[in-house]
Amino acid sequence: MKIHEYQAKEVLRKFGVVTPRGIHCTSVEGAVKAAEELGGNFWVVKAQIHAGGRGKGGGVKLAKSLDEVRQHASDILGMQLITHQTGAEGQKVRNLLIEEGADIQHEYYVAALTDRATQKVAVMASSEGGMDIEEVAHNTPEKIIKVFVDPAAGLTDAQATELAKGIGIPDSSLAQAIDTLKKLYTCYMETDASLAEINPLIHEGNGTVKALDAKFNFDSNALYRHPEIVAYRDLDEEDADEIEASKFDLAYISLDGNIGCLVNGAGLAMATMDTIKLFGAEPANFLDVGGGATTEKVTEAFKIMLKNPKVKGILVNIFGGIMKCDTIAAGVVAAAREVNLSVPLVVRMKGTNEDLGKKILAESGLPIISADTMAEAATKIVAAVK
Repeated sequence: MKIHEYQAKEVLRKFGVVTPRGIHCTSVEGAVKAAEELGGNFWVVKAQIHAGGRGKGGGVKLAKSLDEVRQHASDILGMQLITHQTGAEGQKVRNLLIEEGADIQHEYYVAALTDRATQKVAVMASSEGGMDIEEVAHNTPEKIIKVFVDPAAGLTDAQATELAKGIGIPDSSLAQAIDTLKKLYTCYMETDASLAEINPLIHEGNGTVKALDAKFNFDSNALYRHPEIVAYRDLDEEDADEIEASKFDLAYISLDGNIGCLVNGAGLAMATMDTIKLFGAEPANFLDVGGGATTEKVTEAFKIMLKNPKVKGILVNIFGGIMKCDTIAAGVVAAAREVNLSVPLVVRMKGTNEDLGKKILAESGLPIISADTMAEAATKIVAAVK
């Protein structure tokens, strides 16, 4: 789950991280009123969408008067903001953050994220923060410093000092930078985040270290422990089909291909998508029906896949362990009939009650194409779509 910048800063402030003063608003007049309330001589008008690269896309503007605040808010609100993370279609801007100006002397990058290779938390920092951090990571990775934190011990003073000194924080601000890094780590752990990023972390002329921007991703499996974070969810920023799928406990992610995939188990789903690509086509979605799929869930899965006009065929790939093949077969037949399936359907199933499942498919009278191996299934669906 992702949240907006203004929400991320609310989370950081709860853990004692210093941020600029800012006010969330959803209208032009609200933006002007926010600037008046903040006071000062200049403000930053920031688009709020669940994507990075907003500045380069024209979604972050500096205003030196209330008239400029009004103009920028009018230009940004309602725009279809296109960044390198939104794709060509962009994302409609419905929320703004009006923030006080900052005396930026230097921009840094800091983040905490899960490192599965070491089974620890990677805390990263760079002296090259700001809009081009991806280029820094790609072209000059030596400018990114990492420490790996044992969750049982937490981020130590020595590790935080190594990071702060390594990115060149001035000695006069070193103590606050170390404190900020430790608070960021605590925030990451206590909110069950999978990513907690401050980019940029700035050093101001008066020596203050401040989070000028923030991004969080949260582990969806842990959200039941955090109703206060669930309250931040913005459904306007999420894919409508993914929201619908979640209502039926289906793990669904939209992709750009033309072959719909219905699989049980995340690992098998990933392997199925890889196999489709190996045989020259592209998957239209990731869809894991889980180990307890019912006829209703399978039917809803078909409906969601077929809402996508790009889908020209469907591949069902089932391993019958907890989930029995005959249950899936009955669900597939019922779903195909209910939705009046008009695209090619290839079904491959192995495991518990496999023969019974194949019999149900064969006796359905539907033009279902059977396959015994993943390679055969992929070959047949790619050929059928072409």
